[in-house]
Order: sequence, then C-alpha cells, then structure tokens
Amino acid sequence: MPHPDRDPRLPTSPGFWRSPLRGPWLTSVLGLVLLAGITVLFVTGLVSYAAYNPGLSPVNDKTPGKGILGFFLFDWPTDPHWLYRFTQGVHVTLGLTLIPVLLAKLWSVVPKLFALPPARSVSHALERLSLLLLVGGALFEFTTGVLNIQLDYLFPGSFYALHFYGAWVFFAAFVAHVVLRLPTALRNARRLRDTRGTGHGRDDEAAELVSPRPAQPTVSRRGALGLVGGASLLLFVTSVGQSLGGVWRRTALLAPHGGADPGSGPGGFQINKTAAYAGISAAETGEEAWRLVVSGSTGTVRLSRADLLAMPQHSAALPIACVEGWSTPDQWWRGVRLRDLAALVGYDTDPPDVFVESLQRQGAFRRAALRANQVADPRSLLALDVNGEPLTRDHGHPARIIVPAAPGVLNTKWVARLTFGDL
Repeated sequence: MPHPDRDPRLPTSPGFWRSPLRGPWLTSVLGLVLLAGITVLFVTGLVSYAAYNPGLSPVNDKTPGKGILGFFLFDWPTDPHWLYRFTQGVHVTLGLTLIPVLLAKLWSVVPKLFALPPARSVSHALERLSLLLLVGGALFEFTTGVLNIQLDYLFPGSFYALHFYGAWVFFAAFVAHVVLRLPTALRNARRLRDTRGTGHGRDDEAAELVSPRPAQPTVSRRGALGLVGGASLLLFVTSVGQSLGGVWRRTALLAPHGGADPGSGPGGFQINKTAAYAGISAAETGEEAWRLVVSGSTGTVRLSRADLLAMPQHSAALPIACVEGWSTPDQWWRGVRLRDLAALVGYDTDPPDVFVESLQRQGAFRRAALRANQVADPRSLLALDVNGEPLTRDHGHPARIIVPAAPGVLNTKWVARLTFGDL
C-alpha cells in the first residue's frame, strides 16, 4: 500500500488538497478577523447571561452548578434602558455575520486536521489539540446559536446550559490557540506582497497548508476575501434590522422576527409567544376572574384590574429585547410602579427583590425574579396599557411586567402573583 504522505488520493497527503488559495497569509488574515469578532462575541455572551440575574434565585438559573465559571456575574443595571437591546443585538448580529469567515477559516486549515505525523513535538501536539477543540467548539456554538435564533431551539437539552458551557470550552481552546499562533499570524498578515502564499512563517506550516501540486487558480486570494466579506455583509444587512426595529425590520429577510410589524395599531409590534401558545384562556384573564395577588412582609392583598387602574398611573418608554437578537423600538407603557406595589405589602422604602409568577402554563420563564434595583427604578411597571390602549392578550393582558434594560423573558406577561422579599 502506498505511504499516505505520497498517495494523492488520501486526505493525509498534501497533494490531496489542491487549491492554490490555501496558505499561511489567507489563514492568518481570516484568523485575525475571528480573533476580534469572537472576543466581542464571548464578552457580549457573558453579559447577556448576567442580564438574566441567574444568581438571584434558582428560578432564574438555567445553568445550575456553574461554580467558578460564574465569577463574572454582577447585578444587572437598569441604565441605559436600551442596554440589553444593544448588547444582545451585537451578539446575535455579529455571530451571524461571522459565519462565512468561520467557514472560510475552517476550509483554509482543513489540511492540518489530516496532517501526519499527528504530533512532531509537545508544542505541535498542544497546537493540534487546541485546533480540534477550537473547530468542534466553534461548530457547536454557532450551530446551537443559529438553531436558537431561527427555530426557537430544537437542540436536545437546555440551550442556556449547553451554550454556556460550550462557550467556555470553545473560548479556552481559542485562547490557547491564539497564544500559540498569534505571533506567526501577525507576521504572515504583514507580508502582503507575496502572491504565492508560500514562504510565510515556518516551513512546516507552509507544508501543511500550501499544496505541492496546486490546481489552476480561478480567483485571487484577495478575491476570495472579497467573496467572504460580501457574504458576511449580506448576512449583516439581512439580519441587523430585527435589532434596530421599525422600518429597518423589513430588511431582516433572514431573521425569524424580521419583516413588517405584525398587525397595526398600538399593539402592532413584535411578540415572542402568544396567549394561545402559553395556554392562556380569555375566561381566566377577564375582568371578573382575574386577580393579582401581592405578598410581602405585612401580608397579602388581592387586586383587580380596576383596583390597579385606580392607583397612581405612571408611564415609561421602553423596548422589548429578546435573547434571539430581535427587539422593538421604545413602546409607551403605562401602569403601576413596582415599588408602589411593594409599598402595599410593607416596603415603603427600599423595596426588595420580587418573585413574579405568570398564568402561563407552558414554556420557559413561567416564573422569574427581579432584583431590588430593578423594582426600585421608577420606570419599572406592572403595565396595564401600551401606546395609549389596554394591553392585548398576546402582549400580556390584563397586566405584564416591563423593566428597563431587562431581557424580554423577564418582562413577564399575564402576571398572576408578585411576592416581595427574600427569594
């Protein structure tokens, strides 16, 4: 049997990979783009996770047992009110935009995955291991992220836990790979005048990437970068509109919450789950049947919608922003301040955390917890109206939570009970 390094029919042979585009320069340029982009993705992902306040109460913690990996968690602020809309919009839009760059990068280094011998030295073995973890982690993170955005997540298991732990594994491999490869990548990227893609960096690196028997080129390396950049630009312009909202949403052709706003009038803005999906019936949200139960240090009160409307009403202009990356422009909400409801049950000053329960029967976040700083913010409301009209059932009638800078799932709809105090 021919030696695998000499048989061009096998992927372990350098001669199997014939594209003249492969080389250290192209790989380095793509790697530097990913270095910047993935760093931003990782930071905005951690920020998004912190926005759920998972340390507040077990009900908010969708990733139990994270231990030391939760070192970065902090009390999520309420200012600026568009904070989560911005950070999660960047996270999702950038993730989609980087997909062509990631695929091109994987294509550029695929010969390395088959190179023999598997390890020429300890440092080479560590580099190969980091590369395998990097490729696997990247494919896992981008795949689960796209599934969550496009299909409301069909992957088995909890998206929060899998994406969180996968991100740490991927980023650890990413950092290790950067430490091993960054000096060479910078040297290669500076040598822009070499058009053959050879002689950049170490001889063993060129041997793994540059074909000894290249096919005739059909596009230049700069042309290939242009194609990758064009594909990324296309994904950007067809998805960013879902984060900008308004008329820009119509440009988000590849986003599930893109297109025109659903319906018209005061309630004609995006929703994540309908009343039908949540199992909410018209009977249980009617004026006669529905009551809000508010509990605290001095006992419990039950309030009808009419009772709530009789209390001082306040307004706030706030968006809805979702983990999938879509958001609405500011909507004009009106209702009772959460801190005023806390005062009814013994918290006249310094309102505490609150545990919110919904009539929702299925789906995640039927219950959620908010921090004391969120309760105390004067813009945090138990909203009864939006844009001058009563809430529709799909928007949470008869009452819903609206809090500045909070993820959409914490703006609980169809609220049935509020429990103020230690959680």
